[in-house]
Amino acid sequence: MRDVPEQSRYEVSDGDRVLGLAAYRRQGDRVVFTHTEVDPAAGGRGVGSSLVRGALDDVRTRGLRAVPLCPFVRAWLDRHPDYADLVDAG
Repeated sequence: MRDVPEQSRYEVSDGDRVLGLAAYRRQGDRVVFTHTEVDPAAGGRGVGSSLVRGALDDVRTRGLRAVPLCPFVRAWLDRHPDYADLVDAG
């Protein structure tokens, strides 16, 4: 997982192939997650979960807050209450 700030997204790749992305907008100290997608060929392998966990770990490391507008990110957070401290309802 890596942050690609010039494209406003986190990515998971296998070599040159992007397997999944989590798009975001930065608003001050908040990272607003707007959309997540995973290559259908990589579906069911936990790519999306790994992507969101890595992105949120990065948000935590940077001392930022997360705003989960994306339904996938919101559902992931609902299943992982140990990340609730990162959520900014704004």
